[in-house]
Amino acid sequence: MTSVPTPIPSRTQYVLEGIKHRILTGQLTPGQALVETELAAQFGVSKTPVREALKTLAGTGLVVMNQYKGVTVRLVDADMAREVYDVRLLLEPEALKRAVQRGASLDVAREALIRADAATDTAERSLANREFHRALYLPCGNPLLGRMLDEVRDQAALVSAVAWAASPSWEREAGEHREILRLALDGDAEGAARALHAHIASFVQRAFPEAAREQEGQE
Repeated sequence: MTSVPTPIPSRTQYVLEGIKHRILTGQLTPGQALVETELAAQFGVSKTPVREALKTLAGTGLVVMNQYKGVTVRLVDADMAREVYDVRLLLEPEALKRAVQRGASLDVAREALIRADAATDTAERSLANREFHRALYLPCGNPLLGRMLDEVRDQAALVSAVAWAASPSWEREAGEHREILRLALDGDAEGAARALHAHIASFVQRAFPEAAREQEGQE
């Protein structure tokens, strides 16, 4: 039986992933203009795949398209942080609890945590932390719940990148990650969910206290 060759990613997908990586690792900062001709030259493509990639990124909330100002990386403020992290607080702990209750494998989460601890730069650590969180909620047994959390994943990473640039808190978060994983591996679904909720809430409290106060007022 012959193996099926891996399809080559399209130019648009290549550009999309490249721009997204630069945004989420802080190489492109909130409010920065994204000029089609410049990006096309950087990626060695025509303007068409760049334009399509930017439209897709606008749909995910990472960039903003304005008739007069052009395309810019989305600005991060307390309102955005509150909206994104409100969704995470509502859904992510529940997804983890279900994953633990059904005895799902958390090997991917463990491996992501190891990569984060061994990271030599903030970009590598950020990407590993994203994978860690995704590996906790994805095996929840409800594909729709996983997709809903995937939809806010990039925006959450953008919020985190801005917060980390202003006030690095890697070590504290790494310790919280280890505790969440320990509880999950011990089969303590409720404890792991509570620890994850506290982890997400404390990040908002430190980075965007005004957003945290609004959330508390709504509860």
